[in-house]
Amino acid sequence: MIVTTTDHPSAVMLDTAARLASELGARLVQRRRRTLGQLAEQEGRRELLVVTSTQLRYYGGPEEAPFYFHPSMAYVRVKRLRKGEADPLITLSGCRPGDKVLDCTAGLAGDSIVFSYAAGPEGSVTALESEPVLHAIVREGLGNYETELDDVTAALRRIRPLLADHAEYLKTLPDNSFDIVYFDPMFRDPVHESSSISPLRGLANPDPLNAGTVQEAMRVARRTVIIKETNNSPEFDRLGFVRCPVKKTSAVGYGVIHVD
Repeated sequence: MIVTTTDHPSAVMLDTAARLASELGARLVQRRRRTLGQLAEQEGRRELLVVTSTQLRYYGGPEEAPFYFHPSMAYVRVKRLRKGEADPLITLSGCRPGDKVLDCTAGLAGDSIVFSYAAGPEGSVTALESEPVLHAIVREGLGNYETELDDVTAALRRIRPLLADHAEYLKTLPDNSFDIVYFDPMFRDPVHESSSISPLRGLANPDPLNAGTVQEAMRVARRTVIIKETNNSPEFDRLGFVRCPVKKTSAVGYGVIHVD
């Protein structure tokens, strides 16, 4: 993979690019007014991570659309919470102010953002991601993205992103160390109409959740272990979750295990 910048980069952008290239074991290449296609061809690399003044942009190939951090539907969901409306994940998990939440499969951190807002300044969200490039994109986004609402931006900043495999990380934790443990693995049966998830599939960990990991989560959680999957997924039964009632037309469903 190549790490580069836009044309005419600032000193901060150059420093960020150098830091990320070192972190990811990638090649740091100066842009020198070349298009991404020219850069990829001349350097013999398809994958590109471009540092801009506001974000990181990942290209699986120079002709592909960029992948970057954006709160997307999480922002809409938080705005609904601000109005006093319910969010299914918050309701079903029982998340409340002051809670400690462990998001084992952060991805783009959309659910971490919603949990962070619901848990509030006295709570905390730790967001685990096992894939280094995805982790870097989301970590930088959570640390730099500015929304139009100060309390929502503060919720982004409170999230603690960690590069870690959740199965191994759970084993290191004491009993009852989080109120809620959450899983949102890549769906076994993808929701293909989800345009926001499609670019993520090339970067995310595709491995299915295993029963032993769920048992570790039950040990770590004080109250609830919750999983998101496709509505009719057999994963709920396979892993021992109680399927939650949702609208028949909903593509996404949740399963819970109450451990309190």
